[in-house]
Amino acid sequence: MKSCIKLRITAFVLLLLFSVHSTLSITDVRAEKTGDFDLNLRYQVRYSSELDVYRTLTRAEKWQGSQTAVIVCDMWDAHHCLNAVRRATEMGPRMNEFLKVARNRGVLIIHAPSSCTKPYENHPARMRAKNAPRANNVPADIGQWCKWIPTEDQKRYPIDQSDGGEDDDLEEHKKWAEELKAKGRNPRAPWQKQMAVLEIDNADAISDNGVEIWNLMESKGIKNVILLGVHTNMCVLGRPFGLRQMAKNGKNVVLVRDLTDTMYNPKRAPFVSHFSGTDLIVEHIERYVCPTVTSDQLLGDEEFRFSKDTRPHIVCIIAEQEYQTKTTLNKFARQHLQKDYRLSFVYENPKDRDDVPGLEVLADADLVIVSVRRRALPTKQLEHVRKYVETGKPIIGIRTASHAFSLRKAEPKAGQAVWPEFDQQVWGGNYHNHHGNKKVAKVWTEKSQLEHPILAGIGAKSWNSGGSLYMTVPLAKGTTTLISGSVEGVEGQEPVAWTHQHIGKGRAFYTSLGHVKDFENPDFQQLFRNAIDWAISK
Repeated sequence: MKSCIKLRITAFVLLLLFSVHSTLSITDVRAEKTGDFDLNLRYQVRYSSELDVYRTLTRAEKWQGSQTAVIVCDMWDAHHCLNAVRRATEMGPRMNEFLKVARNRGVLIIHAPSSCTKPYENHPARMRAKNAPRANNVPADIGQWCKWIPTEDQKRYPIDQSDGGEDDDLEEHKKWAEELKAKGRNPRAPWQKQMAVLEIDNADAISDNGVEIWNLMESKGIKNVILLGVHTNMCVLGRPFGLRQMAKNGKNVVLVRDLTDTMYNPKRAPFVSHFSGTDLIVEHIERYVCPTVTSDQLLGDEEFRFSKDTRPHIVCIIAEQEYQTKTTLNKFARQHLQKDYRLSFVYENPKDRDDVPGLEVLADADLVIVSVRRRALPTKQLEHVRKYVETGKPIIGIRTASHAFSLRKAEPKAGQAVWPEFDQQVWGGNYHNHHGNKKVAKVWTEKSQLEHPILAGIGAKSWNSGGSLYMTVPLAKGTTTLISGSVEGVEGQEPVAWTHQHIGKGRAFYTSLGHVKDFENPDFQQLFRNAIDWAISK
């Protein structure tokens, strides 16, 4: 019995020592990382005045810790939405680690639990904010909520939050309200202080007052502001210390996009998942308000993701001018995919057709859709595509993807690379021309493949395609043709849609359909959605 007790005590002591040692080691490493730190700021710019689509770009910046503040927005100890509480509770520990590292870098941490500063009335952090000298440049409306800034004028808000954004199960919500009431809290406004998991250091500041926070930042020489907390579409954007006020009044402000959450109900427009709703708000911010960053840029690991956010990540690479897929594919993805998938779009540089920045996002992709025509990419950019294929993950191509990275007879310029075998190695194809734009292409589903999941909901059917019929015969061994086509006056037929196992051993689907009129066809829409679900289901 005694030996058993000794063994348990020894095990406990060893575990305790390991925990302490691990904590000290982490603290020691972080304590060394003071001063400047590097950030990769993500933002979006409109492709052109003619196209209402946006390119996602990044830029590297070095920020000095002593000139930077982190504002923690409304991370309350309770909320009227139970799911919001669950998400904040899950995110809290990660956020606290972020604050620790930022603090060790010399960053000023400002805790801003709106309407909940009274419990901290005598805390040194609260006194620091209250006693900050009045700045000479206090903006006229810095103490007010900010609903819009000029860069957002006439822009449609991406989600409907008119119902308050609660996404609770109704029965759970009712029980949660009763529980809050039993605790003596107002079920509609139950917050009393900041959540306990977020440590408040004596060197921090506490305030929910826009004027106080502005005075404090000016007295400390703060030029850079990092916002995190909840909720992105409401408080994080609109509070007196929120993104809009900081951007409008000249601070270098960023949102930590993986340490935030929205108030959005998927039963409201645009009827996407809760997490896709957050993505849409982040897009809005990156286009019209300020750039965003991720927590791993300070913590040095991987960005945070909610456990219930299990959406596969689809990346659309669009670099062609002939078939308007910047518009058609984007619209299709928004309408048919955003509910179930996480979306990213990569476009070519409008000033340089052979430059497609942003392909590093493929490292996080679960499926890639290619709509590219005859591009010789910088070697490093094309390497991202090669590496993705090598992972064995699925890939889908439409129309000109059969000659995505091949030139006709020209040689690539210095520093550029092509992949002429891409068609054969990835799609199992053999594109060598087309039958001409004036010849109507009639296409039909192969009767022998009607049970294939990609043809589900289509059945035995034929229709006229919007574009010319590609010459693709013969295909590689192992391909399965699902749709074929022909043109009047030409003997024989051509494969139009098929599956293949690409050189990385993953699933591939290709179709030479993809004309503007094809995207208007419900059968093509069904085919394309089925192919995406099939490709990613393995």
